Amino acid sequence: MTRTRLMLVIAASLSLVLGACTQAAAKPGWTYGPLAGDPAGAAGTPAASQGDSGAVLGTIEVTAADLSFSPNMVTVATAGRYDVKLTNTGAIQHNLTFSDGTAIVADPGQTSSAVVDIPAGGLTFSCTIPGHAQAGMTGMVSVGSMPMDSGMAMGSPAPSAGTGTGTSGNGLGLPAADPNAPPYVLRDATAPAVMPGTVHDIDLPIIEKDMTVAAGYVVHVWTFGGTVPGPVIRVHLGDTVHVHLTNEGTMSHSIDFHASQTAMNDQMVEIKPGATFTYTFRADYAGVWMYHCGTAPALEHIANGMFGMVIVEPKGGLPKVDKELAFVQNEWYLGGQGQIADYTKASAGAPSPDFVTFNGVANQYKDNPISVPTKGRIRVFILDAGPSIDSSFHVVGTIFDTVIKEGIALLPGNSGGWGAQAVDLSPAQGAIIEFSPQEDGMYPFVTHAFNFTVRGAMGIFQAGDGNPKN
Repeated sequence: MTRTRLMLVIAASLSLVLGACTQAAAKPGWTYGPLAGDPAGAAGTPAASQGDSGAVLGTIEVTAADLSFSPNMVTVATAGRYDVKLTNTGAIQHNLTFSDGTAIVADPGQTSSAVVDIPAGGLTFSCTIPGHAQAGMTGMVSVGSMPMDSGMAMGSPAPSAGTGTGTSGNGLGLPAADPNAPPYVLRDATAPAVMPGTVHDIDLPIIEKDMTVAAGYVVHVWTFGGTVPGPVIRVHLGDTVHVHLTNEGTMSHSIDFHASQTAMNDQMVEIKPGATFTYTFRADYAGVWMYHCGTAPALEHIANGMFGMVIVEPKGGLPKVDKELAFVQNEWYLGGQGQIADYTKASAGAPSPDFVTFNGVANQYKDNPISVPTKGRIRVFILDAGPSIDSSFHVVGTIFDTVIKEGIALLPGNSGGWGAQAVDLSPAQGAIIEFSPQEDGMYPFVTHAFNFTVRGAMGIFQAGDGNPKN
């Protein structure tokens, strides 16, 4: 299988080839000079197309790195036919698709070309892989000076499929709720038992599917293992884990296990549609760890569902408790119904998600309270998958007597009598929390950033029969 570098946003150098060029010290001239001997070009004014209309007038060379084109603004002297060469120096496949529908596709390390008719009004272009145009892979070929009044805005992308803007249009607001959307599938929050043995083989297919993420709202998600979040993987310290991935989707993906120690250009590789790859790591450190797709733009892939939790038990394991639960907090930035997440929304400098959820679905544990024993020991594994906002995990009516956050431990019986009311987690951070509800009743759990609680980040623990007056 092909091993490539993991997606880095690298500005690539570029060679532009065509005709006679002006010297750097001279006044600005053509990026692509007029045909040799053209008197109009010598005078510094646009020249009419010369000769046979089917002749190729020159070569345009564009380099695609991961999430950038260089150059992204090109000027040619005359309208006509040009040989366009796309060189891909990135780690994943890219395409250069013009607004007339002409598409050039190049795998990493490859150069592809096509002859393109550039009209007098110019053509815009973009990479149409989801998220790439929104992340900056857009540009334009213009004829003469930039046609500012031509209706083709500078840098406007060519039409692309699956951009996720949908009815949100400019990235603002929710699409209309669909009364006929399928009901969401309740995720069992019970933490899995630690896997037996010391060597584990785990199948984690990459699957695209529609998923109801809130009542009336469907996202076309990209998943590990067919669920959002992906399956919780729980092992012992020192175990070896082999994760077998098969890409059953329509675009390239990769995986990054934060519990592993491996070079970015070793195992965090492009897995093309139909390809397989086995990621191997040893669980050298205990904790609650994130895994996610790292394919550029990683923001789009995480925002569209490609994340999950790894639990590595500490030396000697964890003591037995009455109930263990696992929650992953994430954000949804919705495009249109049944489309992928909206990259424009997700990439905003001040994130404003449409929904914030525990285990992928807004309010699922508010609608379906989780039963816990009164005065029992409850352990929660919590991870903030982001991709962009913090979590302040809090259970109303309780105090955490145990918090192990990123290896720092607050334990029962400490000499100062310390407890914790909330656990703050930045994206990709995890914690282990323990508490005991002291009476029958309803104990909401939330992120204490209440603007996000009302967007779906709320559930309920029901202790006993839920009635404290019995």
